Amino acid sequence: MSATKEVRQLVEATLKADAGVSALVSDRVYPKPPPAAVRTYPDITFGPVDFTPDDAECITGRSHTLQLDCWSREHGKQDQCSDLVDAVKSALHEADLTLAVNALVQIRVVLVRVFDDPDGLTTHGVVQVTADIEEA
Repeated sequence: MSATKEVRQLVEATLKADAGVSALVSDRVYPKPPPAAVRTYPDITFGPVDFTPDDAECITGRSHTLQLDCWSREHGKQDQCSDLVDAVKSALHEADLTLAVNALVQIRVVLVRVFDDPDGLTTHGVVQVTADIEEA
């Protein structure tokens, strides 16, 4: 399994299992948003993912950056979305997590922001996560 896929699956499973996150979104953590006709807010979707090689002597590594998008439509208020990004940060920042194939050195939340979406209905939270991996 690729390190990219394994990290995404780990983050998704961690968020779904976290009591603070699931209290806000239940199991609505998606690799991509569901169709608008069936979408329920609040939810979390995965945004862009990138990585940079981070090799050391005799170690093949990479530093992954994942964007998690948190969405709310609580009548234009940012409170629910702020609670959600805080819960995501608490679930992931420096968490003691394990990958099955590759080795997770550390996972850190490096950026959190909340803003009104241009549609005038939705509040958008962004949580940027960096995961340092030693490849198998």
